[in-house]
Amino acid sequence: MGAKRTTREAWVEEGLRALASGGVDAVRVEALAKALGVTKGGFYGCFPDRAALLETMLDTWEREAVDDVLAQVERESENAREKARLAGPLTFSGDRLLPIDLAVRDWARRDDAVAARLRRVDNRRMALLREAIGSFCPDPEEVEARSLLAFCAAIGSHFLAADHNGRTREQVIARAASLLLNP
Repeated sequence: MGAKRTTREAWVEEGLRALASGGVDAVRVEALAKALGVTKGGFYGCFPDRAALLETMLDTWEREAVDDVLAQVERESENAREKARLAGPLTFSGDRLLPIDLAVRDWARRDDAVAARLRRVDNRRMALLREAIGSFCPDPEEVEARSLLAFCAAIGSHFLAADHNGRTREQVIARAASLLLNP
């Protein structure tokens, strides 16, 4: 009886888990094989090398974090502001996309190619915010400022440890979103 073949998707998924929990240095073929309960030989049947795995992981992250999110908000709303309200929680909350996104941001600080990919992703996200805010705000400078603040709040709130004087973080974020995404 032959050994069970581990799929490319399984290697990518385990790589994304490792990236989210330990950063790019945790994405090691030996460690992934151990986590999957297989030998590392099967890895080379799916990928020529670690770099190919990392590239495929970035492709998966970009598809899930941008393409899939944008497709979902398009299906759920025709209103530009509602699309922006939906996109934030889909991308920056939960236990799947947020940890991967934060790990990619850390990785991009040390890798120019990853930084370029992150810039492309963030530009697409900013375009959604610009469209939403531009739907009610005619001043391009204010549109850009509000878009930047909204994006910074979405990402930065995960690094902030401050209390909010009797309010929950969710309440404060909802109020900030209201201030930024309404006339």
